[in-house]
Formats: sequence, C-alpha cells, structure tokens
Amino acid sequence: MAVVSVDVSVDLPSRQRVRLSALPPLALYVHIPWCVKKCPYCDFNSHELRPVAPVRLRRGAGPSMAPPPPVNHLDAALESRYVDALISDLEQALPGIWGRRVHSIFFGGGTPSLLSGGAIDTLLGAFRARLPLAADCEITLEANPGTVEVRRFREFRAAGVNRLSLGIQSFNPQHLRALGRIHDGTEARRAIEAAASSFERINLDLMYGLPGQTPDEAGEDVRTALSFPVSHLSFYHLSIEPNTLFHRYPPALPDDDTSAQMQERMEARLAEAGYGHYETSAFARPGEECRHNLNYWRFGDYLGIGAGAHGKISFPDHIRREMRYKQPKEYLARTESGAPVQERQDIAPGQLGFEFMMNALRLTAGFPVVMLAERTGLSIRALERPLNEAERRGLIERTHEHVRPTLRGQRFLNDLLQLFLPEESPPD
Repeated sequence: MAVVSVDVSVDLPSRQRVRLSALPPLALYVHIPWCVKKCPYCDFNSHELRPVAPVRLRRGAGPSMAPPPPVNHLDAALESRYVDALISDLEQALPGIWGRRVHSIFFGGGTPSLLSGGAIDTLLGAFRARLPLAADCEITLEANPGTVEVRRFREFRAAGVNRLSLGIQSFNPQHLRALGRIHDGTEARRAIEAAASSFERINLDLMYGLPGQTPDEAGEDVRTALSFPVSHLSFYHLSIEPNTLFHRYPPALPDDDTSAQMQERMEARLAEAGYGHYETSAFARPGEECRHNLNYWRFGDYLGIGAGAHGKISFPDHIRREMRYKQPKEYLARTESGAPVQERQDIAPGQLGFEFMMNALRLTAGFPVVMLAERTGLSIRALERPLNEAERRGLIERTHEHVRPTLRGQRFLNDLLQLFLPEESPPD
C-alpha cells in the first residue's frame, strides 16, 4: 500500500499543500439537461422541452392552436448539436486526465433516455476513441418510464450501455400525480418489463415520505419493486429543496415518526429479500452495487461534462472541482467557443476532511483509515477531535484500521457530518 504524506503547516493556510502519491479511480459523468416535464420536487439542472403547438386550420374559421404532442425525444438538430458539444467538452478536458483509465460512465439528467440510440452510440464511440476504458467499464443510463420505447432500450444496450436506472418513484397513481410524474403505475410496470428484456443490471429509483403516504402504501411500493428481476434499488426520502415548486408551495408530508416507520419497514423487507444496505439510500444484491456511485462515496475522481455538470479531479499536489455552465443555450455557445467550464477551484486543504467524510460516511460499511490518506493526503490524526466526539455520541464505531457509522449515525447523518465542518479561521 502506497504511503501518502501531507504538509501539516496548518498555521499558514496559504502554504498548505496536498501531496498524493497515487491518484484515485476516475469516472465519467455525462449530463443531459432536458426533461419532458420539470417535477415540483426536483432541484437538479433540468429544463423542460417546450414544443411549439401545431397550428390547425378549421373550415370557416381562423387558425387555432392544438395541444402540443407529447415529447419523448430530442429534436434531431438539437441532439446533434449537443452530442458535438459533449465530445468537444471532453476533448478540452483531456489534458487534465490524460492517460487515466475510466472505470465507469454515467448518463444522468434530466432524462438521458430522450436521446436516441444513435446519439448514445456516437458518444460511447467517441469516449472509447479518446479515453482508455476499463474492460469491465460500468455504463449506466437513467431513463424515465414516460419516455420508454422497447426499441430504444435495445439500441441503448447495443451501443454499450450495460446498466439501466429507471426513475419509478412510486407505483401508486395518487402519489405519482402528487409528484408531478408523467407516468402512471401501469407505465412504470411496463417500463421495468421492457428494461428487463434488454438489461441484466437494472436499478429502480423510488421515494418515500410522499404527500399523504402511509407506511402501508410505502410498503406496497417495496413489495411491487421486489416482484421484478432487479438487482439494485434506491429509496430516497422526499425532501423539500430550495428553488423548487414544492419549496414555494409546500405539500403536507408525513411527520418524522411516520417517515421513520416507513424507513424501518423498508429496510427490514429488503434485508429479508437479500438486498444489502450499502449506502444511505441504496440497496443491492451481492456484487450488484453501483460502481459509479461507490466511486463518489469513496472520494474518487470524476470528470463531469454537459450543461451544469460538476467534476472532481485530483493531481499530485492539489484537488480541483469544476462546474460547467448550467443553461443549455449558454453551455452550447461556450463549448463551441472553446470554454465550457464556468468555474474551476481547488479544494482548500482545510476543507478536505469534511468533504471526504461527507461522502464516505454515507457508506454503511464506512471506510478503511488508510483511504483517508490515499484520497486526501490527510492523516487520521488531523480529524482526531471530531472522531472522538462522534464516537462519544455513539455515531461511529472505529478501530485503528476502520471507521464506520453506527445505526444511530446513519439515522442522524447530518448531525454526524456537522462535527467535521472546518472551524472558521479568525479574522486577520
């Protein structure tokens, strides 16, 4: 195991340096910023496609506007332009990751399944030509049940996508309407069946703590999900985020005790079915964990391309975060002019402990102590004070080799993470 050192001159932050003797694994994230309809709870960088309604001429009357047809794919011209922009974005980023092997690719959004199979094939061909991909590279694509076509799933699989993630959220029609989803329970089931005809590795995204939801209804969603041949399930507690419609007009949600009851029932049922609870919101059959997300939680590196994509790239002496321009029009214009990155900033050494813990403590198994040094250059001694306090409160268990959150730490993760927030430096 390689030894990693860190400059400990904490009295002069400007002289702090990160020193990594080896770089972490690298992943590629590809953001597709469009969706059919913006959900009221969504705070991701997603933008509704707004087709122009066709004009119909009626005999003896002037033109009238008919309702626009449903949009389940990108306009061909826009798709082509965006594919070209993504490839250009990647090419401009290559100097920072040159020669590094990519272990996973994730198409997220928005709704990546709005892209055609041909577009995904073009992108993956461009990635293979410019990046050394691992032989077993995990390639995931997110899909919305409301944009499902069996033929398109087959095209995604033929292009090289080997893992599909379906945004189901619930099978209950009432709850789907409350969430503003464009599919119903029947369409959700059909989408899973269609996915299973082309993919062996399938993830379902579901939510609980929904407006008006009871523990029995949440349990029924779990039961329905388990009736399908899926290897991975993600269950997210609905939270009200700023800059969303739900934040402006908050719905009535189950209280904390009811949500906790839902969570406990859900975890027990999934454990009985053989799914390991390996991350705060993720459950998988043995060996079917999402490798791309595991790389995030283990503080690995990821290059993010596409409108609004974020990235984290390590170098021997610093760790850098990047953000692309969020608005699709601006991203396209900037990429075409050779400048897709809006912000590039090194992570301050004093922030690294918190950033690492914010990810690694989401894993129910925690992390080996040596990983902190490998990924940040920090010695575990640099975090001794918050670790001691977390242990005193019963939020973590640790040995000289390993740190893991307790069940209490998992339940009160925000309280645990706050202990690792860096202290503010006194004013000069």
